Amino acid sequence: MTTKATQSNEPVGRFLGWLGLRHSRGGAPDEGGAPPDGGGPRDRARAARYELAASITSFLVDNDLDVSPANLLLAHGAFSGGNPRLARQIVAQAQTPQGISQQWLNDLDQQEASQPDRVELDRLMTRLETNIEAFHANTKEARSVTSDYGTELEQHVVDLEQLQKTGRIVSSLADLAKVMLDRTRQAEDDMRKSEDEAKALRRSLDRAKRDAELDYLTGLPNRRAFEILLERHYKEARAAVEPLSIAFCDIDEFKKVNDLHGHEAGDRVIKAIADTLARISNDHCHVARHGGEEFVMLFRGLTPSQAAEKLDDAREALADRRLINRKTDEPFGQITFSGGVADVFGYGDTRAALKAADTALYKAKAAGRNRIEIADPA
Repeated sequence: MTTKATQSNEPVGRFLGWLGLRHSRGGAPDEGGAPPDGGGPRDRARAARYELAASITSFLVDNDLDVSPANLLLAHGAFSGGNPRLARQIVAQAQTPQGISQQWLNDLDQQEASQPDRVELDRLMTRLETNIEAFHANTKEARSVTSDYGTELEQHVVDLEQLQKTGRIVSSLADLAKVMLDRTRQAEDDMRKSEDEAKALRRSLDRAKRDAELDYLTGLPNRRAFEILLERHYKEARAAVEPLSIAFCDIDEFKKVNDLHGHEAGDRVIKAIADTLARISNDHCHVARHGGEEFVMLFRGLTPSQAAEKLDDAREALADRRLINRKTDEPFGQITFSGGVADVFGYGDTRAALKAADTALYKAKAAGRNRIEIADPA
């Protein structure tokens, strides 16, 4: 007889089997679908995959959502830690009376699809840079060769004109050489202009790259730039055996600021917090706007406790300020932020560390806001 508990586990079991995760070490299907026991790296990795698959399955089944490629991609981004902003949107919607519906998820999918494809953008940027460099080098070389050829041709013209015997053939050769010299000089001038255009295009591309990696409101690096920065420091710090900590920060009750004072005032609050966090940044401490009212920070050479202490000083400095709405002269009241800090090397990869910092941020929010929490060890 099939019990109620067995029936409730059937969707999870079927999904695990479909992903190829519901197998024992010997290759036979596990009866209960539970993750394998053991403390080795492979066992922990498999257990993590079981947990992720179970979270995705529960999300789809509990909310009566389609098991479609689009839904699976969104759920994976949210529950794997790859897109903390998406995870927060899902959590916030789940707490509303409307809850999560397929239509809401479709709208969310369209919003995510409208975001620029960073990988494709990087690929196009790289190809354009390579083409510009090649064009610039070829044009410069061609202009140099043309210039040398023109100099030699000019000397030949002078030699022909100075000959004592200026017969018809010599005279014709001199005229022809003059025409060739004029065309050569024109070609050289055109190549110089092309080289200048290539240099201008190179400068424009550099400006476009900088603009693509900056947040227009705060002037801070954006999420795209931070991800590149994180990967670089991750490799460098690991090679140098240096600590590396990451933090998520979120403005407390920011929706109230927008509702009471308007979005323009909300933008000024975001700028104020961006300035506060930027003051503690340096070559080994980087801050970026992750999106909305969220910021992310990277602390090279600092342990999580040291990073949390530094971030807490910035939090206290902001909490002591009393900001005024310049448009209405009304006080905003106390503006604060909460944060979560994680040890990047305490987790399997940077994505897992980001998720841990985000979880610690939720812990700070749940504990009353205006505080910094350190993520639990993996």
